[in-house]
Amino acid sequence: MEKIRLGVSSCLLGHPVRFDGGHKHQPFITATLAQYFDVVPLCPELAIGLGVPRQSLRLVGRPERPRVIGNKDPGLDVTDTLADYGREVAAQQDDICGYIVKKDSPSCGMARVRVYVDGQMPQRAGVGAFTRALMAAKPWLPVEEEGRLNDAVLRENFFERVYVCHRWQRLLRVGLTPAALVRFHTAHKYLLMSRAQDPYRQLGRMVARAGCADIQRLGEDYFLAVMTALKRPANRKRHSNVLYHLLGYFKRQLPGRDRQELAGLIEAYRRGRVPLVVPVTLLKHHLGRNGDRYLAGQYYFDPYPPELSLRNSI
Repeated sequence: MEKIRLGVSSCLLGHPVRFDGGHKHQPFITATLAQYFDVVPLCPELAIGLGVPRQSLRLVGRPERPRVIGNKDPGLDVTDTLADYGREVAAQQDDICGYIVKKDSPSCGMARVRVYVDGQMPQRAGVGAFTRALMAAKPWLPVEEEGRLNDAVLRENFFERVYVCHRWQRLLRVGLTPAALVRFHTAHKYLLMSRAQDPYRQLGRMVARAGCADIQRLGEDYFLAVMTALKRPANRKRHSNVLYHLLGYFKRQLPGRDRQELAGLIEAYRRGRVPLVVPVTLLKHHLGRNGDRYLAGQYYFDPYPPELSLRNSI
C-alpha cells in the first residue's frame, strides 16, 4: 500500500530539537503510524535558524494576532519569519496530507496556546505562528495536535480526513474531470451524510454543475467544502442514521432474523453499548455475501486501513 506523507513536529518523533535540547517523543507516532505513513519531520524554530539549546519563545500581545517573542530577550521577534516558513512549507510540501503538531508551542500549537498580555493572566487563546500561516495557506489541510489525538473521536476524525485528502490528491494526479468528480463524491456519500444533511446536499448541488462549470475552480471549491464538512466529527446519532439507511439496502436480501440482529446492533451502538466497528463489521459481512456494487464502493465501510483500529473506541 502506498504510504501517505504526514508532516509531524520533529520533537514528537524523538528528535532533540526543543529549546532545552529535549524532545517529546510519542511512541504512537513512531511505532504505529510509521507503518502506514511516510513521516516528514518539521521543526519551524530550527528551520528559521534558531539553535539548540536556545531561549524559549512565547506569544505576546493581542490573542487574535500575537507576536512570537523571546522569553528572556523581548527584542527577539520571530513572528514573521515563522509565518513565512509556514507559507513556504505549504507551497513546497504539496503532497503532504496532514500535520501533527506540538500542542502549546508558540510556533506549532494549533489552538489554546498561552498568550501573555501585559498585566494580565495568560490567556489560552493563541495559535502558533507557523501553524497559523500553514492553515491559512491550506484551509482544507487536516491539522491536529498530539494531545488531542488521545481523544478517540478526534483521532478517528483526523485520520479519516487525511485519507480523504490522499484520495483527492491521487485523483488530481490522474486528472480532474466531471466524471471523476462525480465518482469521488458518490464514493464518499455516506461519510458526508454522517456529518449532516445540509453539507451533503450543498455538495451534491456543486457536483451537479460539473459538466458546465470550470472544473478546476469547481474542484477547489468542492474539496474545501468537503474537508470543512468532515472537520466536524460525526456523533453516534448521525452514524446511527447512516447505519439504518444502509440497513435498508438489505431488506430483500436478508431474512428477518438477520435484519433484526443488524438493527439490534445499530441500536446498541446508538445507545453507547458497543463501538462503531461492531455494526459496521456485520454490515460488511452481509455486503460480502450479498454483493452490491454501489455499496461496495463506499468509503464509509473502510475510510482507512482497518488495522489502525480507529473505530474500536468510538
